[in-house]
Amino acid sequence: MNLDKHTRALVDYLSAAADLDSAASVLHWDQQTYMPPGGVAARAEALATLSRLSHGIAASEETARLLDAGDPEPGSDAAAVVRVARREHERATKLPSRLVAETSRATTLAEPAWRRARADRDFGSLVPHLQKILDLQRASAEHLGYEDHPYDALLDRYEPGATKSRLELMFDELKRGTADMVRAVSAAADDRTAPLRGAFDEVRQETFGKSIASAFGYDWGRGRQDRAPHPFCINFGGPGDVRITTRFDPDRLSPALFATLHEAGHALYEQGVDPAYNRTPLAGGVSLGIHESQSRLWENVVGRSRPFWAHFYPRLQDAFPDAFGGTSAEDFYRAINAASPSEIRVEADELTYNLHVVVRFELEVALVEGSLAVPDLSDAWNAKMEEHLGISPRDDARGVLQDDHWAIGFFGYFPTYTLGNVLSVQLFEAALKGNPEIPADMERGEFGALLAWLRESVHRHGKKHDPEALIENATGRPPDTAPYLRYLEDKFSELYDL
Repeated sequence: MNLDKHTRALVDYLSAAADLDSAASVLHWDQQTYMPPGGVAARAEALATLSRLSHGIAASEETARLLDAGDPEPGSDAAAVVRVARREHERATKLPSRLVAETSRATTLAEPAWRRARADRDFGSLVPHLQKILDLQRASAEHLGYEDHPYDALLDRYEPGATKSRLELMFDELKRGTADMVRAVSAAADDRTAPLRGAFDEVRQETFGKSIASAFGYDWGRGRQDRAPHPFCINFGGPGDVRITTRFDPDRLSPALFATLHEAGHALYEQGVDPAYNRTPLAGGVSLGIHESQSRLWENVVGRSRPFWAHFYPRLQDAFPDAFGGTSAEDFYRAINAASPSEIRVEADELTYNLHVVVRFELEVALVEGSLAVPDLSDAWNAKMEEHLGISPRDDARGVLQDDHWAIGFFGYFPTYTLGNVLSVQLFEAALKGNPEIPADMERGEFGALLAWLRESVHRHGKKHDPEALIENATGRPPDTAPYLRYLEDKFSELYDL
């Protein structure tokens, strides 16, 4: 990366903050995978300290001085470094270090409390933690500032430039575009998912999932897979160490399998960022919407397609002959694409998935603006599920407690899943235009052309381009719901004879 001396000095100074953030990521990963319960209190203090120190560097007068010292050439890596670093500096100067540390401490303590609450199906035990986190999120929004709604300040952390009002327009387009299909498949009484239920040895599940991640291009020399209550992907400072997690259900195949494909998609993105951006403001994915476009592309557009299973289904039958020996490839394809309103977001079909996101979006907006109280969240959740999906969860573990996002302070994250769905198809269509051989490659279990296109068009750029500019550069147009709606209509019309 060619940098002038002023920008190089800025990068060198900020690299200490990048190292602190990397150390914090290791501690977060350890907490959710191997740390014993007795370590929570000490871990909360350690993470609070790391977050305070990193924030102090980003918000410092020295960072401000270095930002103003140079005048990089427009369009250069140096100009991108300054743009991203200035944005982070401005955000950091608005947040008191005390608030940053307290938020880190509160979320670290809340995550294991969420685990216990979900295991006990006891939302009430999590309420004090969520109330504290919500108070801290509201305070952050006020410090950060906003034009129209406090939610915008929180959303901007994950999707720069996105706003509540723009999201509402997107959700309205998607609801209108899928309403008839959702009603039609909901009326279908057939249960196509029986092949996915049975006895599935966890070791064989893990081996099969890893074989697919390997075929996609996930580099195990720069990654690993572990188990966690809620699957996630995390990187430690760059593409050299990008880890994924999953969870297994011995009675059902789909949860671990598609979680592995999903997290592998995230990991491919991080492993593909230009290594020259390590320990600089340009490291990592540019936004969570772009990140989710990668996970949802590999999980759904690829992983739930006929060409994909033309290659992998015989191998799945070899791994689980008792479960799939008598099931045809077509019946399996229809089982993994069965559409019906359901309780669990991460297991939802492509057609109804976004309604799960709408539920969470509307609830967290209400929490942030104060029109919904935390103790009332469980009842509000059930009401929203009935409103949007026509079902009510059996208990809080399958309802308001199913996700850990609010417990770890991720207010404003959920809409990025739907942004990712929309962008996944737009990107895949652009990849097909340049590489029409991709479906035939997939039938042979080969994904090199698709990954190479994504590496060149998305991954390598890190944070050099803003999200919308990245998509327009890659696809030739701004983000658009039309390709995604067309994809859903074509797929589910054929599956359900609509």
